[in-house]
Amino acid sequence: MKRTYVFFAVLMTALVVSSVAFANEGGAPHALFTAENVKNYGLRLLNFLIFIWLLYKLGGSKVKDFFVGRRDGIKQDLDDLQSRQVEAEKKLKEVEASIANMAQEKQQILNDAKAQGEAIRTAIIEKAKHDAAALTEQAKRTASNEAQAAVETIRAEMAEMVVAAAEKIVAEKLSAKDHDKLVDDYLTKVVLN
Repeated sequence: MKRTYVFFAVLMTALVVSSVAFANEGGAPHALFTAENVKNYGLRLLNFLIFIWLLYKLGGSKVKDFFVGRRDGIKQDLDDLQSRQVEAEKKLKEVEASIANMAQEKQQILNDAKAQGEAIRTAIIEKAKHDAAALTEQAKRTASNEAQAAVETIRAEMAEMVVAAAEKIVAEKLSAKDHDKLVDDYLTKVVLN
């Protein structure tokens, strides 16, 4: 409210000074405070005051609301800008921190990948060793089985050969009488059992 009075006081002073300047525009020296000049200034001043009063009564509240609303709007905008600035600075710090952490995260990812690669390599080598040992063991068993089968085959052939040779020897040395006696002994053993 005090600003309004100051504004009107400054405005009135400017009007008085300008009206004095306009009153003296004829160029001839006139008396400044003649009755006619004072009456003219008074009417002008009264006219101006009535005009200002009408403006104040008819539009003063709207003008006041406009400027107060504008001031409040500007204040709100400044508060919003400050809060946005604080938020932007916070986000900037977060981004800077994440950028700083990126190098560490990159190194961590590389280390993890290297460790995984080493673990996979070790697992592959262990599996290959295990598979090689299993194949070697299987090959040994297969070779042993093959050797044993070959030995059995050879034994069977040898037994057949021995039997054939024995039959041949027995057939050559055994007479018909010995042959009959051998058959009778064998049949007796079979019947008794």
